[in-house]
Amino acid sequence: MSLATHRRPIKNPHMKAVLFERYGSADLLKLQEVKKPVPAAGEVLIKVEATAVNSWDWELMRAKPFANRVMFGLSRPTKIRSLGCDVAGYVEAVGEQVTRFCVGDAVFGDLSSGHWGGFAEYACAGENEVLPKPQSITFEEAAAVPQAGLLALQALQYKKEVSPGDRVLINGASGGVGSFAVQLAKLAGAEVTGVCSTAKRELVFSYGADHVIDYTIEDFTRNEQGYDRIVDVKGFHSLFEYKRALRPGGIYAMVGGKTVLVNQVMLLGPLISFFTNKQMGLVLHKANKGLDVMADLLENGKLKVVIDKFFTLEEVPEAIRYVEEGSARGKVVITVAKR
Repeated sequence: MSLATHRRPIKNPHMKAVLFERYGSADLLKLQEVKKPVPAAGEVLIKVEATAVNSWDWELMRAKPFANRVMFGLSRPTKIRSLGCDVAGYVEAVGEQVTRFCVGDAVFGDLSSGHWGGFAEYACAGENEVLPKPQSITFEEAAAVPQAGLLALQALQYKKEVSPGDRVLINGASGGVGSFAVQLAKLAGAEVTGVCSTAKRELVFSYGADHVIDYTIEDFTRNEQGYDRIVDVKGFHSLFEYKRALRPGGIYAMVGGKTVLVNQVMLLGPLISFFTNKQMGLVLHKANKGLDVMADLLENGKLKVVIDKFFTLEEVPEAIRYVEEGSARGKVVITVAKR
């Protein structure tokens, strides 16, 4: 392969990126000009067309829970300079030993197992961290998929896969993870109940939920319906309330929620699972595991991406504040490239 297929001429060795240098509020995020990264062996340089905001961005930004300090730096973030995991864009250059991609390929993926840095005009990724972008969707749609979509998929596969006829409840059905979880559960043949606020009921029905519970009116842990699987994105009930809502043999898969409940699930979940016929645990996100499955569903039109709002790279702090408030309907996407 000639050098020309590996790298485009560098017109400008610099780029704009939203830098993350201290823990705290979104006010500390600054858009600055920095040196464009160079792909190492086994890496590709991506010209980012779009990226997305996830809860992990603002949790890491605020260093909550404390485990984020352990992973990324105790007093300040030392492992990464820029937030942002989900990216979609074009391959700008490839490092040595890269065999799967060439310059100009359209790709998407989750960078959370490596550099992060999606809130920038360019980002490096291992060639195994990205896949070809489905041709039938936009870059903005592709950027919304990797983390939220795979958390939903992995939660529905937790312990065992959902079977046709299972009664599945998605708590937090109107957000990014929830919108994918409802659709994926329906594709698996489940009877799906979504839990959301009054204002979001019609949205959750629109992407396939069979039933929608308004949590401001009804507590699903007390309705005696019983569910084969609960995918919990919000986590505002106690572990024992969730246990009560499960059928015998049921599975509780926690994706997100309050730190107190996360600790409960980690400490008591294994004990409940061992001593009862109900399994309860925390879904640990595996970056890009199952992204090929999602790509196939997207390419064939079996899955749709629900996007609430678009922001620019300059508006990343505002976008993170919006997601942190918890009012997003589906995903929040950052359009990086100028259209």
